[in-house]
Amino acid sequence: MKKTSTRLADGRELIYYDLRDDAVRTAADRRPLDRTVTTSEIRRDVLLGDSVAIASHRQGRTYHPPADECPLCPTQGERLSEIPDSSYDVVVFENRFPSLAGDSGRCEVVCFTSDHDASFADLTGEQARLVLDAWTDRTSELSHLPSVEQVFCFENRGEEIGVTLGHPHGQIYAYPFTTPRTALMLRSIAAHKEATGGENLFDAVLCRETAGRRVVLEGEHWVAFVPYAAHWPYEVHLYPRRRVPDLLALDEAARTEFPQVYLELLRRFDRIFAAGDGDGGQGAADEPRTPYIAAWHQAPFGTLEEFDGVTRDDFALHLELFTIRRTSGKLKFLAGSESGMNVFINDVPPERAAERLREVASS
Repeated sequence: MKKTSTRLADGRELIYYDLRDDAVRTAADRRPLDRTVTTSEIRRDVLLGDSVAIASHRQGRTYHPPADECPLCPTQGERLSEIPDSSYDVVVFENRFPSLAGDSGRCEVVCFTSDHDASFADLTGEQARLVLDAWTDRTSELSHLPSVEQVFCFENRGEEIGVTLGHPHGQIYAYPFTTPRTALMLRSIAAHKEATGGENLFDAVLCRETAGRRVVLEGEHWVAFVPYAAHWPYEVHLYPRRRVPDLLALDEAARTEFPQVYLELLRRFDRIFAAGDGDGGQGAADEPRTPYIAAWHQAPFGTLEEFDGVTRDDFALHLELFTIRRTSGKLKFLAGSESGMNVFINDVPPERAAERLREVASS
């Protein structure tokens, strides 16, 4: 992997990640851009104990541009974009409309490929490995910023999820605090550790799931399963078999196997509804690609003193992949119970979801 860092016309950082060591990245951003001005502010909710990012400047962000005006495609002639060069493998840059900025953290965009019509599932193993290396490098770099406590790499795919740019891309949020979801996990780890005399909760979960009937696929170094209490209709958790706190700690064997396992998992997600979901949905060959969220959970880099003896090494890196589609043509909405009380109601039994994802392996 070759890494080349440069600056856009408004001062934002842009980084090329290339498969070839002889790649040369000298193209300049020719757009007449003013310096980026953000209004991000973190406000604490004293009743719930969580934080909200107030970012009114995001109202003006790019919204569903036509394909020939996509800001994530490489620059071609006088059609200028966020990427000054005429081609790229993987590129990362500071978001022009960030939810977090300055002392409130940082937001970055990760473009997986220059092919506008592709998807992550269309990448080769070599390309997927390059994305993994970019995620790892950014996690390392962002963790050293004084305002950053947790790094979150994720992908939103599909208009149903709220994606406003169709180009295959993900994002990285560098938070100035430990996120509420991670804090819940850390408290559960602490409670389980105390109750069992030191047993790790993640290890216990992985042991239970790999011995059960919700495993979707397995490799030598990774295992994917539908969790016992899945919140979403089709939800899969992908774990390295060796517990590590973050992407930085993955060994070479796990990095090498990751593209094979993850790409197969994504392709199965796309097959669920195209082939009919087995629960009343008819499906069709032209069924739109499955909308999903893919979220990497990593240990915070800040102090964990408030979590009763829990260390970073007690946390287990894992990826959570889920879709809001519950059957062909129907979405799972977060209505009263979910949005009002945070109590999820899942229409698809996790065992059936795992069975379905195994069924489509050879479709």
